[in-house]
Amino acid sequence: MTRLLLRLAMVFVLVSGAGVRGQDSFNSLDVTTGQVTQGIAQPPCGTKPIAIARMQWPSAAILAEIHARILKAQFDCEVKLVPGDLAATASSMGSTQQPAIAPEMWVLRVSETWNAGVKAQKLRQAAPTYDQSLFEGWFIPDYVATANPEITTAASLKDHAAAFSRNGARPRFISCPPDWACSIINRNMLKAYGLDGLFDIVEPGNRFEMDTLIAEAVGRKEPVLFYYWQPNAVLSQFSFRQLDLGAYDREAFACLASRICAAPKPSAFAPDSVVIAAAEWVFTDTPSVASYLQRATLPIAEMNTMLARLSEPGATEEGIADRFVAERGDIWRTWVGAVAP
Repeated sequence: MTRLLLRLAMVFVLVSGAGVRGQDSFNSLDVTTGQVTQGIAQPPCGTKPIAIARMQWPSAAILAEIHARILKAQFDCEVKLVPGDLAATASSMGSTQQPAIAPEMWVLRVSETWNAGVKAQKLRQAAPTYDQSLFEGWFIPDYVATANPEITTAASLKDHAAAFSRNGARPRFISCPPDWACSIINRNMLKAYGLDGLFDIVEPGNRFEMDTLIAEAVGRKEPVLFYYWQPNAVLSQFSFRQLDLGAYDREAFACLASRICAAPKPSAFAPDSVVIAAAEWVFTDTPSVASYLQRATLPIAEMNTMLARLSEPGATEEGIADRFVAERGDIWRTWVGAVAP
């Protein structure tokens, strides 16, 4: 038996803060001499650039910038940011497996394209983007919640509607613009909880007017009940409490979302699936990166804070990402795992 046949390779992946980033080392043992030689294995990022979709809306853009910085610094990846939107990015990933990563993919809004890509084994979910799946709800200011600790659910509003009255006037519920789907849902929800005769519905003309109404009410310390969604800067700029709308009921919610709902029944808003999407080759060719992405779920409150900072003078998505990486290692080091220093 030749010496070549007697030679056995023993490969050990070394991932540590003091280890070599961008490359995994391995040891080879020659059983005839007992000598160990060291070599270099496949780098964690593979041999081609990793393209990350930088979507058009702020939260997705910030996430793309954050992941680009961490993958460069911690894994020595060659990263490039590419512009994208939900439909085009999902379609491209599902056919060409490019871009490699989409940090904020709203799956239910492109479900047909997404499901086709998953079935074709071109892309898949790495992890949820955020630490919760319910993004819409009803909110009250913290000062109202503190003064009325019994108001914690939508159902409790019926017995405590007077707490939202201003100078004897009927309480207000600030909904969303009338051409948004949520305006129909909110009207039917008020009926389902028996509140339609207790609250006046205010439907602002646009997003700016909606935010202004909420900000003015909070600025005057007025009791107010309103609809909103996350991730969003408004929920971080002010201190609000989200009311418990109860369990999500698929059939009940389908009726709530219908313009004609004969018998509205209570239901929470439908949960949404927002995920870190990755091309299949990321899992097969770059398992270290895939493992990172599978741990990279962000607390939604942290994104709300970053979006609030984005409204500061001179703030940019790039600057917000730099600040997150510099200040929130307590979050992102858990994503990186043992590679992080």
